[in-house]
Amino acid sequence: MTTTKAVITGIAGFVPDYVLANAELEKLVDTTDEWITVRTGIKERRILKGEGVGTSFMGTKAVQALLAKTGTAPEAIDLLICATTTPDYVFPATANLICHEAGLANAYGFDVQAACSGFLYSVAMASQFIETGKHQKVVVVGADKMSAIVDYQDRSTCIIFGDGAGAVLLEPATSGHGILDFLLRTDGSGAQHLYQKAGGSRRPPTHETIEAREHYIYQEGSAVFKFAVTNMASVSAEIMEKNHLTADEIAWLAPHQANKRIIDATAQRMGIGPEKVMINIHKYGNTTAATIPLCLWDYESKLRRGDNIIMAAFGGGFTWGSLYLKWAYDGQ
Repeated sequence: MTTTKAVITGIAGFVPDYVLANAELEKLVDTTDEWITVRTGIKERRILKGEGVGTSFMGTKAVQALLAKTGTAPEAIDLLICATTTPDYVFPATANLICHEAGLANAYGFDVQAACSGFLYSVAMASQFIETGKHQKVVVVGADKMSAIVDYQDRSTCIIFGDGAGAVLLEPATSGHGILDFLLRTDGSGAQHLYQKAGGSRRPPTHETIEAREHYIYQEGSAVFKFAVTNMASVSAEIMEKNHLTADEIAWLAPHQANKRIIDATAQRMGIGPEKVMINIHKYGNTTAATIPLCLWDYESKLRRGDNIIMAAFGGGFTWGSLYLKWAYDGQ
């Protein structure tokens, strides 16, 4: 009996043209290129400029590129899931806007909010629609305009985040490739360490919250770092053990690009060398839900059919997880 799995059949990305380098941040806050590079591994990040453009703009660009690249008609898409922390609006969903702008006339869409783990959550969810036979073509978008909620007076956060989007197409296959397993975790007790203090239903916007700069990202760096190092590394090792995978059998680790030291700790826990780790944090920074699809986009030419890939992420909430997939095509 053959088993249907969801395989990634295409990947595309979009990053804005504007490059915010460390040298420019040195003029905004008390920091240096060396300080940023040593602590994060980031050299520059992309920023979306322009009036009236939000996360959906980047998501639409990524989806349009994906459809063109795979030769897929917009009308053939059944479902679009958008992972984002920075939706265009509270409602409607950013996925709805992308469906409209990209011409996905027969698709429905919804957003997933799991912070930096959102892309993993969304791919795991999309795979279930494929495996049950409910849908044949599902697009997952990871997109964030983090510059919209970054306080450029706060050196602890403004050095980290950038803007970008990535999109993947998932389709059914019985070849043994595709999404083979995933582990997803959450711990709401960590909310106090990484969140946006105001703007939601608990603390709606007021003059006071705006003056207190509570609509920007708040992060307790040391607490987040310790939790991320421990849990992102542990869940990655756990999924390897669960699926009886050795380090030699792993072709690639596609980690969330939050901090180079967290990535290194995860790879070490898995027992894999740096040559197997996808890294682009130096040029994009932390694009939240977009980091993993942008990694796949950057490394696509190196991927080969049958490659065992582990995706791993950690985000505010706290959320974290890992996903094991066997790549389905030779990259070009």
